[in-house]
Amino acid sequence: MNAKRSSVSGALLDWYDAHRRDLPWRAKPGEAVDPYRVWLSEVMLQQTTVAAVTPRFLAWTARWPDFASLAAADDADVMAAWAGLGYYARARNLVKAAKAVVAEHGGVFPRTEVELRALPGLGAYTAAAVAAIAFGERAVVVDANVERVVARLFAIQTPLPTARPAIRVAADSITPDARAGDFAQAMMDLGSGICTTRAPKCLLCPIRAFCEGFKQGAPERLPVKAKKAAKPQRYGTIFWLERDGQVLLVRRPDKGLLGGMRAFPTGPWGDVPPGFEDAPAQADWRMLDVTVAHGFTHFDLQLTLAVATVEAHQPRVPTASEWWPIDELDTAGLPTVFAKAGKAIRNGAIRRAA
Repeated sequence: MNAKRSSVSGALLDWYDAHRRDLPWRAKPGEAVDPYRVWLSEVMLQQTTVAAVTPRFLAWTARWPDFASLAAADDADVMAAWAGLGYYARARNLVKAAKAVVAEHGGVFPRTEVELRALPGLGAYTAAAVAAIAFGERAVVVDANVERVVARLFAIQTPLPTARPAIRVAADSITPDARAGDFAQAMMDLGSGICTTRAPKCLLCPIRAFCEGFKQGAPERLPVKAKKAAKPQRYGTIFWLERDGQVLLVRRPDKGLLGGMRAFPTGPWGDVPPGFEDAPAQADWRMLDVTVAHGFTHFDLQLTLAVATVEAHQPRVPTASEWWPIDELDTAGLPTVFAKAGKAIRNGAIRRAA
């Protein structure tokens, strides 16, 4: 092991032993690591925070505590439980991977990065994290927190995302052969609590003595980020069709954005507002003077809300639809953008437009 690797990893692991976070998916000292919980937490944390994930993780593992129970879960239930946690493709891949573990690996998670990469939804980062944390395999684990720590530690000036290969090489150079999982989690904890995006707490940092960014006097400038291109703006219409205290929901196509999820019917999402195009039924539709905005990764969306009420025997509606009690709408597992629209309407948007 080179001198810098030994010094950095030793100092960081000593700090981790004293200051490690107590997280529900993290085994306590002396406990056996549960690979299922490690894998699940890594997938859940990819688009949100520890604070947001913790209650969702606890509810999920109470319902589906292992690979076998998740493999047998109903897809719609899983999608509903995932609402608000990011891309729904990740939830679908969780089920697919659990089924593969049960069917192809006897219910036992494979140990190596190569085997883990073969499972649905396990990319380079997740496979490395599971291999290191769950099985102690030496793997280079680089998430956003680690990326920031390493860019500062080595004063890597190349802007992201171009810098990522160099950051990975640098991370590899300090990853120890032993306690690779603890090292990965220590780097994550350091980035989360001390080497933060703004105002890093350098005086508390256990590896400050080795940090080139600190020596240069402005570690908060790193990593350098390239300017983001403006996202395109798209427009659409959400249709709220009500009858007898129920509202019409549809199941979105399995392939595509928010695939397989319950949602309100919508028109097309395009460059101009589509009006009443693709309304789910013939009705006396009216537009509300209210819009809902939502940002996706590759575009921003502004949705107009259209509402109508029909009698019980009306109308003809799409086959992949269902009437859902309005008072129980919070249990439908709607994606965030549709939950926003439902909340806007239920909070009085209809009355204001009347």
